[in-house]
Amino acid sequence: MKKFLIGLSLIFLASCSSGTAIVSSWRDPDTSTANTEFKKILVVALVKNEATRRVTENRIASIGPKFHSSYAILNGTSLNLTKDQKLKILKDENYDAVVTMRLVDTVKETNYVPGTNTSMYYGGYGGMYGGYGVYGGFGGWYGMYSPIYYDPGYYQESTSYLIETNVFSLKSDKLVWTGTTKSSNGSDVGLLVDSVIATVMQEMKKDGFIPKK
Repeated sequence: MKKFLIGLSLIFLASCSSGTAIVSSWRDPDTSTANTEFKKILVVALVKNEATRRVTENRIASIGPKFHSSYAILNGTSLNLTKDQKLKILKDENYDAVVTMRLVDTVKETNYVPGTNTSMYYGGYGGMYGGYGVYGGFGGWYGMYSPIYYDPGYYQESTSYLIETNVFSLKSDKLVWTGTTKSSNGSDVGLLVDSVIATVMQEMKKDGFIPKK
């Protein structure tokens, strides 16, 4: 498991996770780096679009030699097999862990972006300065033109993507870690995957599932 995390660190060290935040996470309390060392990990992107699946799996698999895209062995010839038949294929190929990623939901959000007012209103001079009213003099004149320097606010619609990442141990046949992230930018699948994995890795460290160093 320690080598698994080192690989994650190397590929995502330079990736920026801005725009992605963790929503929730859980780890199996009986599984940690002390008792788990994954040697061969299958990467499965649970999406319908084959091109998106390959981009996602290849992006994660590029972490290191332990990671392998699933489309090479779980394709049109094996998708109709039963769960037990699929597990047998994976175990025969010496896989001991599976990482899955799937889109849980998309959320439309509308946010108000406040306007800016760059005008400088100068009040008039009153009382002791010779009869200028509160809104008189230069201040009153400048105030009439202040709308020229005002940028009104507006509403902006955005789409957020809720993505679930799971880690399964084939040795113990159970889920050992799961996390859901929320990302605001999904225009580039590769960058989205990088951002999700970088955020997931940080959460794994917080959960004590992987070492902090």
